[in-house]
Amino acid sequence: MVKPAVLLRSCNHSSVRQASSNSFTSGGEYIAPVRIHADRAASTLELEWPDGHMTQYDFETLRWLCPCAYCRGEAGIPGWLDSNPTLTPAQTQLSDLALVGTYAVAPTWADGHHTGFYTFARLREECPCPDDTARRATAKTGHAGHEGPGGAQNRLG
Repeated sequence: MVKPAVLLRSCNHSSVRQASSNSFTSGGEYIAPVRIHADRAASTLELEWPDGHMTQYDFETLRWLCPCAYCRGEAGIPGWLDSNPTLTPAQTQLSDLALVGTYAVAPTWADGHHTGFYTFARLREECPCPDDTARRATAKTGHAGHEGPGGAQNRLG
């Protein structure tokens, strides 16, 4: 059972400490960090995972990862971020960070944008550290050209 997290705020930092230390599993089940720290002065979000791994995002990268329908699009219509805009300082300045249940965080940016729920699973999967970047590149290369059983006949479209 995952215990509720406690959210701490100060003028320059937001931290969330997850009370449970057993929520990470290697089989892709539920994942939750044991610590979340938003450092507004450094413009970084740090997540510490139960296996000891540390993930750090700068706020600009985090804004580019926004999963909301406005930023990512929906129903085949491209989102705003797909137009490769130049982000303003207000669009990468964190105003608030809130927990969404026990599965995500929802940042509020200085421009008022607040609709993106960043799941813990996605934040862990997209970790920008060199080890995880290499792991994703290896996985992508390892699957390149793989058609699976039935070859190209099984592709849709």
